[in-house]
Amino acid sequence: MSVERAFEGQRVPPWREQLTARALVVSFFLSVMFSVIVMKLNLTTGIIPSLNVAAGLLGFFFVKLWTKALEQTGLLRTPFTRQENTVIQTCVVAAYGLAFSGGFGSYLFGMSSKIAAKTTEEDTSQNIKEPSLGWMIAFMFVVSFIGLFSVVPLRKIMIIDYKLIYPSGTATAYLINGFHTLNGEKLAKKQVWMLGKCFIGSFFWGFFQWFYTAADGCGFASFPALGLKAYENRFYFDFSATYVGVGMICPYLVNISVLLGGILSWGIMWPLINNQKGHWYPADTPQSSLHGLNGYRVFIGIAIILGDGLYNFVKVLHRTIVTFIATARQGPSTLPVTDDDSPAPAIVSYDDEKRTQVFLKDQIPQWVAYGGYVSVAIISIITLPHIFPPLKWYFILVAYIFAPVLAFCNAYGCGLTDWSLASTYGKLAIFVIGAWAGAAHGGVLAGLAACGVMMNIVSTASDLMQDFKTGYLTLASPRSMFVSQIIGTAMGCVIAPSVFWLFFKAFKDIGEEGSQYPAPYATIYRNMAILGVDGFGSLPKHCLTLCFIFFAVAIMINLIKDLVSPKIARFIPIPMAMAIPFYIGSYFAIDMFVGSVILFIWEKINKPKADSFGPAVASGLICGDGIWTLPQAVLALAQVKPPICMKFLSRKMNDQVDTFISSLS
Repeated sequence: MSVERAFEGQRVPPWREQLTARALVVSFFLSVMFSVIVMKLNLTTGIIPSLNVAAGLLGFFFVKLWTKALEQTGLLRTPFTRQENTVIQTCVVAAYGLAFSGGFGSYLFGMSSKIAAKTTEEDTSQNIKEPSLGWMIAFMFVVSFIGLFSVVPLRKIMIIDYKLIYPSGTATAYLINGFHTLNGEKLAKKQVWMLGKCFIGSFFWGFFQWFYTAADGCGFASFPALGLKAYENRFYFDFSATYVGVGMICPYLVNISVLLGGILSWGIMWPLINNQKGHWYPADTPQSSLHGLNGYRVFIGIAIILGDGLYNFVKVLHRTIVTFIATARQGPSTLPVTDDDSPAPAIVSYDDEKRTQVFLKDQIPQWVAYGGYVSVAIISIITLPHIFPPLKWYFILVAYIFAPVLAFCNAYGCGLTDWSLASTYGKLAIFVIGAWAGAAHGGVLAGLAACGVMMNIVSTASDLMQDFKTGYLTLASPRSMFVSQIIGTAMGCVIAPSVFWLFFKAFKDIGEEGSQYPAPYATIYRNMAILGVDGFGSLPKHCLTLCFIFFAVAIMINLIKDLVSPKIARFIPIPMAMAIPFYIGSYFAIDMFVGSVILFIWEKINKPKADSFGPAVASGLICGDGIWTLPQAVLALAQVKPPICMKFLSRKMNDQVDTFISSLS
């Protein structure tokens, strides 16, 4: 059925009318909210679900409220359109995307002395950069825009000529198109109502839990639901509404893989390796030292992540090259660089005709893309060595020479598979630049900074192309998409560092193992950088052998997954997901599994309702618990402490406590 026939009588507003003041105001407040949520997820486990649905839904709701109020007073001049809805979604995703690609839970925080203190290698001053709001905002502005300019000339190739799918962008477009039909608007209002109820419930649940957390190890987050022995090995349900919601959004296979990884590591491997204390590593080694059990946790996890990342990088790159060559052989007309180099492809439907016409109408001048890329590159080459002295100007120049090719590969591969390999390109930069700089010349800091440069370039490139696909399917102008992406990126350059700074100042134990915000990927990324400049000399006994085994196993699991039939492949776990609990524990895996069970039972009882309202419920749980973090941080800064400590003791320990208290009285 034709989608555009349903909107045939509606005027498509010019690109300037799509960028309304109300859209930007709503985008700003939603950007703050989602940046807080993503930052919390970043600093806890690093699992970031897609929040596009929530962004589109809440954008629709707030602007609809705005227009309804103005309509009642007779002051409404501009109706709310799907193009404006697309602009809001694009702006919000661009802003909160920097909370992830900005590395506040990974490479950027990994530069700090707090993370460096966990290692004894390369912890000198030239390899440390303490977080500061000023230089973080400057760094974001310098590196976050160049990826946008790198792929603008390729938008017609990707969207119209190659007809790349971009599953997330397509799904978001159909969601927005659905909102603005009569039936879709009714359903959207119900979804928003459901999201709102879950948001309020989740917020007050977080508030209620806060009263019982007067000290470390107190509260519902330390509830030994599976027994005290399991609790010691980080197996417990911590009543986190956030990760129950994440479990409802993530595919079942991801949740099962995370749980299997927790069982394999904390249930089997770490207790067995701990029994070798005194043989494999000195018995008096501190628990946090990488020369003891913690070293196995970190480096085996890194091996799995690198194995999975390498396999998928080669797989996506191979598929990209094969598809690119096959499409190129169809004729020279399929390879235009500018919109007017060749005629549009053959029209196959009314929808394609309408969408192609609008998409090619508002061209983005090529000089904007090329001039913008060169200008930002020059500014970066001059500025970044002042922020990170070990990152020499020629490192940045080489990175920017190769960046457009890597940005294209990531954007193209994302269009085929919906898988952005931004973190893989970042890890590649860590090893290449870190080894090039050398251990004696701040190689760790140079590698982490180069990781940030590369991650931001390839991540923003794929995000922009996803947004172009959404705009193409909603008849939003490419110019409004590009401008909203720039505005959203500028918002994110300020919002994301500010939110991280709030967390950093409010929660003093941030980055510490076992704390509320352990920031596991900060430790992992720093140790990758150390591995890149120092080699394998810092690993404890037999750790390297185990790393090689798990690296190979990760590749083999992926290979088997691709060779067997889809019916069997859907039961094979994902190595990357399995690696996440290796370092921080399995408590969040229990939460995510509970979310999966809730959704599974709901689907069995009423699948249409679960499909319609499941994402809204999950988004409400995530948003409510995430937003509670803001008042919690304010209370922490004001040194307001909870009044009660709820702890759980064994019967024997409880008897001893009772005896001690009795002796005092």
